[in-house]
Parts: sequence; C-alpha cells; structure tokens
Amino acid sequence: MEKNILAGLIARQLNIAENRVTGTLALLDEGATIPFIARYRKERTGGLDEVQIAAISEQNERLKELVKRKETVTKTISEQGKMTPELQKRIDDCWEATLLEDIYLPYKPKRRTRAQVAREQGLEPLATILLMQRERNPEQAALRFVKGDVADAEAALKGAQDIIAEQVSEDERSRQQVRGAFRREAVITSKVVKSKADSDEAAKFSDYFDWHEPLRRCSSHRLLAMRRGEAEGILRVSITVDDEACTDRLKRHYVYGPTPCGKLVAEAVDDGYKRLLRPSIETEFAAQSKEQADDEAIRVFAENLRQLLLGAPLGQKRVMGIDPGFRTGCKVVCLDAQGNLLHHEAIFPHPPVNHRAQATIHLQQMVSDYHIEAIAIGNGTASRETRTFVEEVVDQQTTIYVVSEDGASVYSASKVARDEFPDEDVTVRGAVSIGRRLMDPLAELVKIDPKSIGVGQYQHDVDQTKLKHQLDQTVVSCVNQVGVNLNTASSHLLQYVSGLGPALAKNIVDYRRDNGAFTSRAQLKKVPRLGPSAFEQCAGFLRIPDAKNPLDNSAVHPESYRVVEQMAKDQGCTVAELIKEKDIRARIDINRYVTAETGLPTLRDIMKELEKPGRDPRQQIEEFHFAEGIETIDDLTVGMVLPGIVTNITNFGAFVDIGVHQDGLVHISQLADKFVRDANEVVHLHQHVKVKVSEVDSRRHRISLTMKGVEQ
Repeated sequence: MEKNILAGLIARQLNIAENRVTGTLALLDEGATIPFIARYRKERTGGLDEVQIAAISEQNERLKELVKRKETVTKTISEQGKMTPELQKRIDDCWEATLLEDIYLPYKPKRRTRAQVAREQGLEPLATILLMQRERNPEQAALRFVKGDVADAEAALKGAQDIIAEQVSEDERSRQQVRGAFRREAVITSKVVKSKADSDEAAKFSDYFDWHEPLRRCSSHRLLAMRRGEAEGILRVSITVDDEACTDRLKRHYVYGPTPCGKLVAEAVDDGYKRLLRPSIETEFAAQSKEQADDEAIRVFAENLRQLLLGAPLGQKRVMGIDPGFRTGCKVVCLDAQGNLLHHEAIFPHPPVNHRAQATIHLQQMVSDYHIEAIAIGNGTASRETRTFVEEVVDQQTTIYVVSEDGASVYSASKVARDEFPDEDVTVRGAVSIGRRLMDPLAELVKIDPKSIGVGQYQHDVDQTKLKHQLDQTVVSCVNQVGVNLNTASSHLLQYVSGLGPALAKNIVDYRRDNGAFTSRAQLKKVPRLGPSAFEQCAGFLRIPDAKNPLDNSAVHPESYRVVEQMAKDQGCTVAELIKEKDIRARIDINRYVTAETGLPTLRDIMKELEKPGRDPRQQIEEFHFAEGIETIDDLTVGMVLPGIVTNITNFGAFVDIGVHQDGLVHISQLADKFVRDANEVVHLHQHVKVKVSEVDSRRHRISLTMKGVEQ
C-alpha cells in the first residue's frame, strides 16, 4: 500500500503517468541501474529517459526518508502519551517535510527553555488566562501564582508571557504566516566586515561589500559567493523581512483588543517573533536558499562534466603528450595507439635554460622513432610558446592539439597513477594523462575526481554528498552512453559500466590478463562472481570489436540476439549481411517480431543500432589555432574579434580561452542577439567560437567578451 502511495505522489510531483512510475520503481527495487532501465526496459517505463528515471529515483529516496521521519515523530509523541487519532491522521496525511516538522515542533524534545521553566513553576494556567483576555486586572490574577521561585506578580506575568511567546513560535498557523512573508518579501543583505575591507583576500568579494536584493531573485552564483565570503569572515549575510508588518499580522490572531491582558499578549507576541519565530524561519530560509543554490550549481557542474567527458576523441593513434614549462622544461612522452608509455624525456626549448637546438633534434627524433601521428600539448604555463616551437620543428602532417590539463596533477599523484606507473615520477604521469586525454577524454578523465577537472564554480562550497552523487551519476551515464571496449578498458573505466563496480571490474581485467582477449560477450559469464544479474546489466554496454558475432560490438543486448537472428533467417541472410545491407533491413516489418517480452520501442532501437553498430555518439575532434600575436592581456584592445575555446559554462555565462593565460567571460546577455535562458542553449564545452573584446580590466585580470553580432 505504501509503495502505491509513494508512486502516486511521485507521479503528481513529476507529472509522469503513475503506471510509468510504478514500473520504474519496480525495476529500481530489482537492482536495475538507471542507464540499463533507460536503454533496455522502455516497455516497462513507457520510454522514460535517464533524467526522468533519475528524478523518480531521487523523489523515491526523499519520500522514504520522510516515511522514516514520520515513524520517529509518531513514536516520540506516542511515548509522551499525547497522540490522538486526529494528530495521527495529520501525520499520516503529511508528505511535506516542513509541515511535518511544524506538526512535531510542540512535542519535540528540547533543551530547558524559559517557557519550560515557567510551566514547571505552574504558570501555564496564568498564560491561558492572559490569552483568553477576559481578566480585567491581570496583576491581581497573577498574585495567585506567587509561590516558590515566583517572587511576585511581575515575575508570574513574565513567566506566563514566556509560555505564550513559545506557543506563538510553535503554532503552525503563525509559522506558515511568517514563512509566507519570507517567501514573498525576504531580502538578502551582504555587508563587509569593516576590519577586513582593505585586505587582499576581501578584494574578490568587493561586489558584495554593500549588496541587497530580493531573496527569490538571488541567483545561485551570487548566493554562493556571499556565503563563501561569510564563511571566510569577510562578509556578514542576513535575510530579513518587514518585522513590524509580520508582528501586526500575528497580533490579529492573538490580540482581541486594547485591554490590559491584550497588551501583555501583544508584548509576548513581539518577544516570540523576535526571539524565537523570526530566527527559526530565517535559518530555515537560509538553509533552503543554500540548498536551491547548491542544486543549481551542481546541475551546472554536472552538465559541464557531461560535455567534458563526451568530448571528441582522436581515437587509437600514436600520440606525443607534452606538459609544457619554462624553467623546468617540457616533459615529453610517446604513447602507442593503445596509450601505453613507450618513451619519455624532458626538453628545454624556452628561457631561462633555452637549449632550443638540442630540443629541436630530440623532438624530431622522437616523432620519427615512435611514428607519432598527433601531438597533445597541455594548456597551462608555456602552452602558447611550446606550440609555436613544435609547429616550427615538426612536419606539418603531424597534427597538433592543445588539451586541457586541469586535474592532470591530481591524477599524477593519485593511487590510480601510482598503480599504472609505479616507476615514473609525477611529471611523466601528468604528460601521459595529457596525451591520453587527446586519444579518449572519457577513458582518461574517469580516473580523476570530477571536482578537480576545473569545469564548475563553487564546487567546494556545495553539499558534498549531493555533489558526489550527481557527478558519479553523470560519469556512469556518459560511460554507458558511449560504451566500453571490453578488451582495452582499464578497471577504472569498467567500474562505471552498468551492473559492475570496482570488484567486478578488477575481476574482468584479471580474467582478460590470464585468459587473453574476450572473443564474445558470453565469456563474461566465466568471470568470477559475475552472475546473471550483473551480466544482464552490463553486457549491452560492453563492446568487442572484430568479434565473431557482430552484435557483440553493438548496443543490441544479448537477450535480443535471437530476435535479430530470426530477422536475418526470415530474410535469408546472415546477421552480418543484415547489418551491411540497408535494402535488406528496409524489407523488415518489425511488427511481426513483437512479443510479450519485446515491444516496439526495443525493436525500433534494434533497427537503429543495426544501421551503425557500435557507433560512437561523440563528435569528431577539430584542430584549433589562437590568433597570432595575441599572447598576453596587454595585447588586447576593445573591439578585437578573436578565436577562442569555451572552457567553462556557468548559469551567468561562458568562459572562453583566447590564448592570453586569462579566460574572458561572455555574460549570458552577450551570448546571442536573442534572449538566452541557459548558456548551454548557445555554447558547449570546448566549442570553438569567435568573440569580440568589449572590456579589459588589467588590474583585476578580467576580460569581458561578447558574441553578439559576431559571425560564428
């Protein structure tokens, strides 16, 4: 029954048909992964995509946590002997976390408050008398409660007011009223801590030294910037509303007229609001706005990561990787077509060492000896100078690419790198990473903590558990979207394949080492501890090029091989011929092959896959050149039109590398001649664009760019 309730709630929240939600939840309960469900179980989900399935999964987890919380609330109230049928029904019917906490608040165990002390002194009846506001002389009434620790009528009235103040702050209606005011009117304000205003670390927060705006309009990046400034002790951030308007509204519910008792109740309402209710709601909205900002920042980061992981691969070519540098020289590595390290050495073509002639000879010799087909140069220090040098000394037939080296140093010092190259130092490992990124960005970047790849903002300020979950999910999605070569993939790449994980990935690599290359997907069943369930989940995402059965190098799942074989048999041809001949496939009526297990969605996917089996969804890589003679920020002038590469996308615009060691910002309002809601609608990561320089601030190292009116 509870599952049906949750499915109905999720269906309404996400505006997805309930039967689709029910089917998806059943698959998730069976242990199916999101990529597997989206690709191979469309009949049971009605064709939901990965984003929708992930949303269902997240909502389901959230509601299950709420169910646990309701059980705790029910148990606590029941143990106090205060549970009633009406209260139980309200808890059972509540599916909003904030409302549940409001219901629970009066019963929630708390530290010894002023109101609790007053209750222990027997002043609750006096509080009731004041709230009824029928007593003409409250001081006289208070004398009846002067005893023990209650010294006089004034102390009695003060204690009664403390009880009323707490009641006001815990009343659901009062909380909803103040919450509504915060929702409509709250203003977030940021001011600099005067003693820090002139410090160097404060400069980056100068925009927020005296800032205020409606909270509901505050963008994710501004809120996170203010909160970071607050965490570093440079800013003071507050969320406020019109206190007088809030207390006036509250008093309409509690104060019946200008009587002596009414006056005391009004004072208690003021106190309850300022001391208890407002701080509580402000904290709630601070947390809520931070959570929303986190979610938006994580969404942007995940989308950037997706684009980076799905970057265009060069493929299996013999590659030279160069980690450029001045004083320490350029570390050069030569890799074979599988990415194995063949040779490495350092050359010094730049000042201060400047052994240019020797570097030229060595570089040309390496290109010749190792039959280098492409060169990858890291985009860090000395990148432009190194590229110019390489272009001068290497045959033009050898293509040169500049590759992002973000995170390469993190990889080079990691356990993964130490296991791969135990006898090499970090500089060699970093250069290998640069070279391999050119060959296959996905296979190399999965080895690096996504937070270190340099495609997000404020990733260290957001909820780290949420961030890790979303980024892991993004990596899994990308790996399974592209597919993985079963015979060349590292254990680190294999662990992201649907249904595997670190242990099974290692077992696959060990089996491959001991038994040679896999010749069929069916061999996976011989891998230790890889059972039927794991095989079902992973098989469709693993590829075996040149396998005897061509379907083993496609996204057709082994469970559907018999369908394809029957199609081929009916057409009087082999499976290989069916894949090769478009005319044969055109004669197939897929409706003839519909069964209880295999529906039209799966059959359509099969036919699409047979057109280009094992196709790589990633784009082709393109060569790029920065503008000649533009190498530092001092070379820029307003109005220049320059080529650039998109290096980062945020919800306020895109950063573009124009070759001057400082990325420029194209604000979202400058991305196109039309209104742009999301920068990803116009640009994507590593896209080659043309931009115009609109402003240069050399002191702050800021470059403003525009794409408006610039022909792409």
